[in-house]
This record gives sequence, C-alpha cells and structure tokens, in this order.
Amino acid sequence: MDLPVVWFLLIAVLWTGYLVLEGFDFGVGMLLAILPRGDKLRREKERRLMINTIGPVWDGNEVWLLTAGGATFAAFPEWYATLFSGFYLPLFLILIALIVRVVAFEWRGKIDSPQWRTWADRALIFGSFVPALLWGVAFANLVRGVELDANHQYVGGFFALLSPFALLGGVVTLSIFLTHGAIFLAMKTDGEMRERAGTFAARSSVVTLLAAGVWAVWAQVAYSGEAWTWAAVLVAAVALVLVVVATRQRREALAFGASVVTIVAAVVLIFGSMFPDVMPAFDPANSLTVENASSTDYTLTVMTWVAVILTPIVLLYQGWTYWVFRKRLTIEHIPEATGLTFERVVSRS
Repeated sequence: MDLPVVWFLLIAVLWTGYLVLEGFDFGVGMLLAILPRGDKLRREKERRLMINTIGPVWDGNEVWLLTAGGATFAAFPEWYATLFSGFYLPLFLILIALIVRVVAFEWRGKIDSPQWRTWADRALIFGSFVPALLWGVAFANLVRGVELDANHQYVGGFFALLSPFALLGGVVTLSIFLTHGAIFLAMKTDGEMRERAGTFAARSSVVTLLAAGVWAVWAQVAYSGEAWTWAAVLVAAVALVLVVVATRQRREALAFGASVVTIVAAVVLIFGSMFPDVMPAFDPANSLTVENASSTDYTLTVMTWVAVILTPIVLLYQGWTYWVFRKRLTIEHIPEATGLTFERVVSRS
C-alpha cells in the first residue's frame, strides 16, 4: 500500500473521530432548545447541566477537525485547494458557526444576566445546527461528484451544491447528531434529564433510521462504483436498528455504541464511494485522485513518522480526559449562577 492511499485512509479515520466525538457535542447543543423544562430557574439549571456534560471535552473534540484539515492540506494540497475554494461559502458558514459556538461556550457564564445567557444559548444552538446540517451537504457532494474543469477547479455555483441528494445528506447528519447527542445526554445524566433525553432518542432514532436508510441506498446505487461498500450500508442499517431497540429499552451504553458504529459505517461508505478519487468530478477525466492530488513521497514519509509518534500521545490524553469526567451529572450538581453584574448607576444632582 503506497503512502497516498495510507494518508487517504488516515484522513478518513480523522474524520471518523471528529464526527463521532463532535457529533454528540452538536446534538447536545441543538437539544438546548428542546429538552429543558420547568420555570425559568429550572430551565437555566438544566441548560447548564447539559452544557456541563460536554464542557470538559468539546474543545478537545474539535482538535480532530483541525487535524483532519491540516492532514488534508499537507498530504493532498490540490484536494485542499479545490475543496476550500469550491466549497467556500458552506465552509465559511461552518467556520462562522463554530466561532460563534466557541464564544458562547466560553462566555456564557461570565455575566450574570438572563438576557446574556439567552443570547449565548441561541449562539450555541445556531453554532451546533449549522455544522450538523452543512457537513452532511458537503460530504454528500463529495460522494455525488462536482463540476470540475480540466485544471481541477470547481466551476459550479453555490446552488449547484444543494441538490436533493446533498440536502438529504444534510438531514441525515442532522438527525444522526441529534440522536447521538440525546443518547450521550441519557448516558451522562440522571433523573428527569436522563428520562427526557432517552425518550427523545427513542423517537428521533426512528427518523434517523428512515432518512439514513434512504440516503445510504441512494448513494450506493447511484454513486458508488464498489460492490464492497454494500457491507458498510448493511452495517449502518443493523446498527441503526439496534439504536432504535436499545433506546426503547433504555440501554444507553449499547445505544451509544451502536450510534458510533453507524457513524463509522457512514464514513466508510463515503470514503469508499469516493476512492480512488478524493474529489470526484462529473467528467471522470477531471477528477482529483489519490495519486494526482498528493504531496511528494518525502512529505508523506515525514508526516507518517510524526503521526506514528504523536497520535498515541493524543489518544492517551483524550482517553484520560473522558475517564476523569466519566460520572453522571444531575441538576443537584449545578450551583447557583455566578458572573459579573452591571448595575445602572443613576446620578442625582
């Protein structure tokens, strides 16, 4: 196996890690608009409870995206250039959403004001919803193929990326992440929040099964040139059925594991359908492939040694983080809100 193929597979692994880990972050963020109940004080504590389940890990999860982007830039510079220029607007919207989300996470508790926290919650919901939708649109276009010219430049417009197949791909990732996040919440909380999250997951998993099933079969029949990727479709289908069953039985760990398998199988289907292309074109002669888009062997060799040395360290550290914060949380763990307060000073003459 030559180095360009190795790095194609490694980039697929990096995207798998990102979608599995950041997927439940997105789900929890979107569920801020759905799950909290009760009076204002109760809803505020439940939102903080939800945020605290991902608070220690969300920024570490985003490292997988940075690493996937950096690996693509170094290993396949022409793929990176064509992808980021052709998909400029959707990727820009994703970037804006992620920036807004980071600011909301970091600054939500800095000011003790209901209005401030309301805007922060809206930013978290927006910053979770937009990437959850647009990542599916982007990956669906990579499976379907795009309009590239002989110089490997994207010549289609923004609306050319919004085909029915691509939009359904966005719905699929949105529904997968919602279900994934609800299962994670049920696994990490106790009491009423656990029950509510489990109920939501049991319902949303059915929608996810139907949407993902239609998209996966459509992708396999219309755009995959490989018979072996049917195995990924089958694995994803079995895993999603298991998610539906496990969520109804309130077996959160089993449901979460099955949800992880679903995402892994989806990435296998996506990258398997693309290979040996990294960016398929409607005209196969114009496609970017693993070979014509890759860096030199020297660059890939250096990258491989760096990955061999550093990747185990990163995995050990992130695994340790999850182990330290493994316990369930309840609303009783949430203290009263603190933060800066700004009182209007009225001058008297």
